[in-house]
Amino acid sequence: MRTRYFLSGKHVGILMLISIFSFSGCKKFLDINENPNNPDSATPALLLPTVEAALGQVVGNSFQIYGGIWSQYWAQNVASSQYKTIEDYNVANTAFNVAWRILYRNALNNAQLIINDQDNPSSEYYKAIAYILKAYAFQVATDAFGDIPLTEALNANEYSDPNYDSQAVVYDSIFYYLDQGITLAGTTNAVDPGAQDMIFQGDMDRWISFANILKLKAYLRLSEINPELASSGIQDLYSAGAAFLDTDAQIEYSTVGGNENPLYNEMVGLGYTQNLIASRTAVSNFNRNNDPRVFKFYDPLLNANGEPQDSITSLPQGAYDNTDYTGRSYSPPSSLVGGRANNTASAVAPVKFFSAAETYFLQAEAAVRGWGTADAESAFMQGIRESFTAVGLTSEADAYIANAPDAVFSGSEESRIKAIITQKYYAMCGTQGFEAWTEWRRTGFPDFFVVSEASIIGAGRMPLRFPYPNSEITSNNNFPDTEFIYTPVWWDANP
Repeated sequence: MRTRYFLSGKHVGILMLISIFSFSGCKKFLDINENPNNPDSATPALLLPTVEAALGQVVGNSFQIYGGIWSQYWAQNVASSQYKTIEDYNVANTAFNVAWRILYRNALNNAQLIINDQDNPSSEYYKAIAYILKAYAFQVATDAFGDIPLTEALNANEYSDPNYDSQAVVYDSIFYYLDQGITLAGTTNAVDPGAQDMIFQGDMDRWISFANILKLKAYLRLSEINPELASSGIQDLYSAGAAFLDTDAQIEYSTVGGNENPLYNEMVGLGYTQNLIASRTAVSNFNRNNDPRVFKFYDPLLNANGEPQDSITSLPQGAYDNTDYTGRSYSPPSSLVGGRANNTASAVAPVKFFSAAETYFLQAEAAVRGWGTADAESAFMQGIRESFTAVGLTSEADAYIANAPDAVFSGSEESRIKAIITQKYYAMCGTQGFEAWTEWRRTGFPDFFVVSEASIIGAGRMPLRFPYPNSEITSNNNFPDTEFIYTPVWWDANP
């Protein structure tokens, strides 16, 4: 049974503050190097929830929306307009001002304050979590934008305009931060973070497992650009007997105002408008595999008698203005993934930093490549089963494995990796959109993505990175240069 952790009342103010920031894109915010807390009075116990909540806000809101649309789980509704520019691939630099600020100011700066703290004895566990989440945040940032400030980013006293580090340097730092976190997590007699840790309630064994699976994911991210480093790093992990996470790592939310799931919170701020609907790309492939999860990730429309229809009504990617599809209704994402605007159950959907299914698919891929020692097929099957269990369909998993064409695990290394990443894609529907899009960029799987009908970037191009925020372009004198969204990031070596 999975342990489920909920936000306590003391964290409501933190999440309300961060969610208010996320809706106030027109306001002038502090520079990323300025910290909103008073370093003389902010203790690790006060700072840790702000780090976790900030990451939940970014991963669960803006990155979830862009990732959900660009991974073709979701499309823009024909009856509304909020995310048309995402489907157009016509994204303004200002769109990422807030997410960048939350990543750096609320997550990374506060994590660094915990790491630098000298006034609170026995705070090693807080520092361990801070190092691990620092690694997580920098990976999310570099996977999204490419080169980013790192070595000079969190020291405003010396660097008011931080230089940008290459993605290779960022990844080297990620592995270093994880090693530091694992070492500190093994300390004895440190102060237990308890409820101040909204993800694992201070369970340091789980944090070590989180760090190990994050390290495995980071090495696999380099599979196409530096397979030698990826191979040696993963082999070292297994040689050391690393334990990997076998549960979801997530924050759960409540219906208290300001404390809801970040995606739902945005829909509330937009007047409960249902902008997101089911994309035909994902739905048609769920249906091709006769996959019952499609009715968990999306809500069917109702018939004239008020009964759910027996299919999910979807829209081709970018077809919001296509007259063949306008004037109709389409199935929304379900409240299970926080995507149903008029269902308050969306408020309590979790934000997942890792899913149990993902951890098994990562182990399966490492084994197929010959870098890990797990049984590849067993890990692959367990990943599918974990996904079915997560949506309440445990008993249906084996029939799906036996019959779904995309669940066949045989043949060449490439065909088995295709099966793993495609199944990971299905498992992440609605909850880990940014990660699904990122894995497609790395591997080219699943191979059924289509170019949006509304694309303005031409020549069959697809978005391969987020644009840098305007706040960096206009305020950081060391900002290097803008990049087109169809320019691959460093590790994206797919032809």
